[in-house]
Amino acid sequence: MRFAAKPFANGASLSDSFVTMPHILCFKEGWEQHMKRMAKRARAFTALMLAAATAFGFGTITAATPSSAQAVPSMSEYQQKVQNHNNLKAQLAGVDSKLADLIVKLNDLTENQIPAAEQAAQEAAQKAEQAKSLAEATAARLEAAKNDKTSLEEKIKQTGADYDDAKDAVAQLARESFHGSDASNVMDVVTNATTTEDFVNKMQSEAAVTRSEANAANDAATSLNTSMNRKQRLSAIEDEITQLKVQADEQAASAQQAANAAAAKQQELQTLRDESTAARSQLESQKNALTTQSAKEAAELVSMKAEIDAWSAQNNTGKADASTGGAQQTGGSSSAGSSSGSSSNSSSNNSSSNAGNAGNAGGSQAGGSGNANGMNYDVPGNCYEGMAYCYGHPTGNTVGGSAYPWSQCTWYAYRRRVYYYHLPTGSYMGNGQDWANSGRKLGYLVNRTPHVGAAMVFKAGQLGHSPIYGHVAVVERVNADGSVFISECGSIWQGNAHWMTVYNASNYEYVHY
Repeated sequence: MRFAAKPFANGASLSDSFVTMPHILCFKEGWEQHMKRMAKRARAFTALMLAAATAFGFGTITAATPSSAQAVPSMSEYQQKVQNHNNLKAQLAGVDSKLADLIVKLNDLTENQIPAAEQAAQEAAQKAEQAKSLAEATAARLEAAKNDKTSLEEKIKQTGADYDDAKDAVAQLARESFHGSDASNVMDVVTNATTTEDFVNKMQSEAAVTRSEANAANDAATSLNTSMNRKQRLSAIEDEITQLKVQADEQAASAQQAANAAAAKQQELQTLRDESTAARSQLESQKNALTTQSAKEAAELVSMKAEIDAWSAQNNTGKADASTGGAQQTGGSSSAGSSSGSSSNSSSNNSSSNAGNAGNAGGSQAGGSGNANGMNYDVPGNCYEGMAYCYGHPTGNTVGGSAYPWSQCTWYAYRRRVYYYHLPTGSYMGNGQDWANSGRKLGYLVNRTPHVGAAMVFKAGQLGHSPIYGHVAVVERVNADGSVFISECGSIWQGNAHWMTVYNASNYEYVHY
């Protein structure tokens, strides 16, 4: 999940802000003493951590199970965020201050401000939808009451205002029940009586039926409290209409306010994204001025994050097209310790650059062996949605991406590979953990060597992912230290891309082409 964040005021840096925070200063006094204070100040500490999440934007933190709720970050996650920011500042040491500020600004937009705005926009949209549904339900009740009034007024014109419809209806049910039963067929047999005894017996039967009709009608009307005459019912309906009109007007106004608030939040998000696009364009034009390798790598990574977010926003149209027939799912992502985190000190080519020769990356075996049979590809590749064959084998792309549920890891991996990298991707690759085996069956190159554009497969429970479905992500760059920078999605991110760096890359399988 992403935590809400606000930009720093007065140009203060993240590290500058930390020295003013009491719970950070306490580290200087010793952790043991700090823990004793924590026992007495648990609530204050929790509130302070929430404030820290707001001020410093704990982005790209993941959860073991999908959830829309935000949780207070652990101390290790908090410290990792601090370290990542300090690392970025260190990489920009000696860089022109304006250019360095631009890079830091773009990073803050992508890591903090935009995720916070996404969260706010989603919450506002949900509130607007709820308010709209409530207003529509009340309006429907109002319309039904008006129809009841019209119908009742018509009946009053025909048979009067004092007519008791409830008693009449119950009496009719009693008549149908008795007259249609095998026990008594009174009306048919009375006139056919041949003896006095028959006549008396049959008349007694008819009297019993009549009494039953009256008793049933009275009892039902009394017990159900439905014996209002038409005049009383009309008055009750008119009162209900008056009340519903007030409710409907209030709820319609509330729904409009919620819709306006949601539109405003969405506009705020778009403004931030426009600002990010402008900053990224400006950075791209000035990257040549960077002289150190570390500064170039930092700028490249920050720019890549902004590009992924922009692409995700433009292509996140899957809600209306999401299929409910697919079984593909994903668990939440969980980054732990040093195994993952934001990359700010690694190097590779930009994701849109030539990915080079993958022909010697290894064959389609778990663990990697053999050759790729001479198949080489660049990124972007040569495959497009709807192509049944590409790179010498079936793609498995039979129905596009409609089989993958919206916002799941499989939905995102399909879209990123097909629409951005133009690499073959099947419509029914299965759950995240199934993609390697599904790829092998179709003839894809599958091994343990990462490459830009490859689908990175996490087995069930691997790196904290779903113990049932596993996970799948897309490799955006391969770093000089062997780690991989990936983009991914999941239900907790509501169709928006998330990114992280994963180490020990050879522990995972990669579906190439």
